[in-house]
Amino acid sequence: MSDGVVLGPDGLPRCPWGLEAESMADYRLYHDTEWGVPVRGDDALFERICLEAFQSGLSWITILRRREGFRAAFAGFSIEKVAAFTDDDAARLLADPGIIRNRAKIAAALSNARVAAAWAPGELTELVWSFAPEGSARAVPRSAAEVPAITAESTALSKELKGRGFRFVGPTTAYALMQACGLVNDHLAGCHVRG
Repeated sequence: MSDGVVLGPDGLPRCPWGLEAESMADYRLYHDTEWGVPVRGDDALFERICLEAFQSGLSWITILRRREGFRAAFAGFSIEKVAAFTDDDAARLLADPGIIRNRAKIAAALSNARVAAAWAPGELTELVWSFAPEGSARAVPRSAAEVPAITAESTALSKELKGRGFRFVGPTTAYALMQACGLVNDHLAGCHVRG
């Protein structure tokens, strides 16, 4: 597969991952309509933090195809509701085939909700967005090889979240969050979504 933009079956140029053969329709929809689109709102960002953490070590398509299962299992990722989950809820999640049943990741999601629930409304959104790079400090990537896995900003965001009690938010996960939520625009030069 090309390292630069590739033409999709509809003739539109896209980042190469948006056209991976085995899951083209799912990836194409996510690439075209969600990835890199600014996300604000505490619950919406909490969902993305959880999903990026669950993705760690797995293919994103695994998470994408189970997202509705995750949303059902985690009460729509309402911070307030997830923060109130009990040990019985944790056991229910461990038995739920609609999600990734990883004990440490489930525990992190519940713990992170409890941390975020103690914050003022909008505080998670403000904190995450405070790490968006200013201006166009980075050149527009022309190939996938030019897209970093971590940056100084993602490392700082990870450190801040961990310092406030969040778990499963390393610098790589934090950068994936920044990409997915539009804090950075890593659509390649020539990708029809970039503009």
